[in-house]
Amino acid sequence: KKIRRLGTLPGLSTKSECDLRKKPPPWKQSQYFIRLKEKQRMSLHYGLTERQLLKYVRIAGKAKGETSRVLLQLLEMRLDNILFRLGMVTTLPGARQLVTHRHILVNGRIVDIPSYRCKPQDTIEARDDQSRALIQKYIAA
Repeated sequence: KKIRRLGTLPGLSTKSECDLRKKPPPWKQSQYFIRLKEKQRMSLHYGLTERQLLKYVRIAGKAKGETSRVLLQLLEMRLDNILFRLGMVTTLPGARQLVTHRHILVNGRIVDIPSYRCKPQDTIEARDDQSRALIQKYIAA
């Protein structure tokens, strides 16, 4: 229902866009409605709570540069999102599970926090052969 209401969320489902309803709502969309919908889409896509998203917005507001770009950079630097973008898993909830079950090493250390903020020079790898097999299973699915 949420995917149908908010539109495509590639990190949440593998359904194609043709499966979803394409009709626009029968009323004029206000600016408040548009912003609310985008906020809900962003928090659902990245698996964030309202409070976590607000924290990221505050950090982005204090940083130098355009707030929206900094916010997207912060969200894309999360470990669970990087695993999803690398193609190690098919969905963001799957990436969160892989991290919380301690299958991922960052710079040779086990990291079990999905919101861990990675740096560009960090190396991300599977913990052992069992974890590699699990990732291969995710990729094959």
